[in-house]
Amino acid sequence: MSPRTIDAVSLSIMWDRLIGITDEIISALVRSSFSTIVRESGDLSVVVLDADGNSVAQGSYSVPSFTGTAAPTLRHMLAKFPAESLEPGDVIATNDAWMGTGHLFDINVMRPVFRGARIVGYTMSITHLPDIGGLGFGAAASEIFHEGLRLPVCKLVRAGRLDEPMFDVIRSNVRVPEQVFGDLMANVTCNEVGGRQLLDFMDEYGLDDLAPLSEAIRGQSERAIRDRIAALPDGIYEGAIDIEGIDDPLRLVCRAEIAGEEIGLDFAGTSPPVNRGINVPFCYTRAMARYAVKCLTVPGMPNNEGAVAPIRVTAPEDSILNAQPPYPTGGRHVTGHMVVPLVFRTLAEAAPEMVQADCGNMNIVTFQGTRADGQPMSTIYFSTGGFGALQGFDGADTIPGPSNMRAVPVEMWESLTGITIVHKRLLPDTSGHGEARGGLGQEIEFRNDTGFPFTAFCIAPRSEFPARGLFGGGDGSRRTILIDDRPVHPKGAHAVAPGQRFTMRDSGGGGFGDPENRPRGKVLADLDEGLITPPVAREVYGVTPG
Repeated sequence: MSPRTIDAVSLSIMWDRLIGITDEIISALVRSSFSTIVRESGDLSVVVLDADGNSVAQGSYSVPSFTGTAAPTLRHMLAKFPAESLEPGDVIATNDAWMGTGHLFDINVMRPVFRGARIVGYTMSITHLPDIGGLGFGAAASEIFHEGLRLPVCKLVRAGRLDEPMFDVIRSNVRVPEQVFGDLMANVTCNEVGGRQLLDFMDEYGLDDLAPLSEAIRGQSERAIRDRIAALPDGIYEGAIDIEGIDDPLRLVCRAEIAGEEIGLDFAGTSPPVNRGINVPFCYTRAMARYAVKCLTVPGMPNNEGAVAPIRVTAPEDSILNAQPPYPTGGRHVTGHMVVPLVFRTLAEAAPEMVQADCGNMNIVTFQGTRADGQPMSTIYFSTGGFGALQGFDGADTIPGPSNMRAVPVEMWESLTGITIVHKRLLPDTSGHGEARGGLGQEIEFRNDTGFPFTAFCIAPRSEFPARGLFGGGDGSRRTILIDDRPVHPKGAHAVAPGQRFTMRDSGGGGFGDPENRPRGKVLADLDEGLITPPVAREVYGVTPG
């Protein structure tokens, strides 16, 4: 079989089957995981790669950044353990920030798929671990060594047997070893499931090699994105945004060059790294930049290596978007997520009908201490602000962007932690106004009913610089964090005593277009639903109730 002999119908069917396999891998991962981070919040990705290390298919539910880092991570793994040195049953892993996803809290687990004596592909799963030691998941560290156990590329399983000394090292360095060990084994298990399913797929279609199918899939994807880039006006486009740092604001700068079927993104001029954990390794910057371009070109096409081939990304090593060791990177997403709105803003003139106003972004808090049953606790709660508006579409309320994790259900959270969620409610008037309005932010109030103090490690963006609107749209609200109604630093570690309340007020999304152009009927509907108040309807939209 060659790529040219695969007809369009067969290619579509086999492509869908590969995505189905990755979805089944995710199902196995979620069903066998121990932590709420994977099981409930979905902080994960699964990717199938060919024997040359090219990504071919990803799970339908996958985190965009992880999908973008998987193939480079595999290349680092094969540099340490070349394909010819691997055996059936080997499982390779790393959480290295510069080889993996940008911080130590994500584990990348790979299994080679053997057909006889030959490797025909690789499966890889990536999940956020509940703990990796060190200070805990936050932005408080001043160097990478504070942030936890850093695993070089290593073998978790050797020819089907667990590397017990490696697991002993991990167990002895983490606060919740049962959860961490359980999640690691879930990654090992799901890759085993994926390998079997990939071989069954090859048997069913009589494939001795995945290379021709991989080439055909990647070729289709590359052709589609090249055609869409070619439809954009050639030229050089520049953009910049300010975001909050630790003490002083940071500036992110982008220069985009569209030339024919290719696009280059350069982040020269961006602020230098800082001495707290919001620095971004280049692997994460590149993944988020490519994701932004894909959203603007062929957003509905499944991801694979072909979809990023025409996109070049560069960032100087003295910038916060290409931080080098030993800079800390634990909260790299706080800065890295801003790459997407930066690219959208930079390319707004070239693709006005596709860009999105800024999102309210995700707020991540690690709760670390002792559960109500006396057991150690280290777990994450994801909350989010409003989604940014697009041309003709209001932003959804409390929907994350550019990442896509979910909040843990209240009943599950309270039963596992002993921390009570007093209320969750939408916050009226927090969205950016516009012809299309941004999504609303929310307020979530926790009460420490564990009987023990805990520490909340906050990594909250949009506290100084709100989600900005586009083309005349208004900005969303800012995010605040409070303990008993007292504002605290949104990127700090805060002690919460028994009985105290910990409150997150998440930011709204930016609006799109002039508010004066919003139809009266939509304004009245917003009023009826309590999304805006009468003064806003009157003063911003010029609509008087009644």
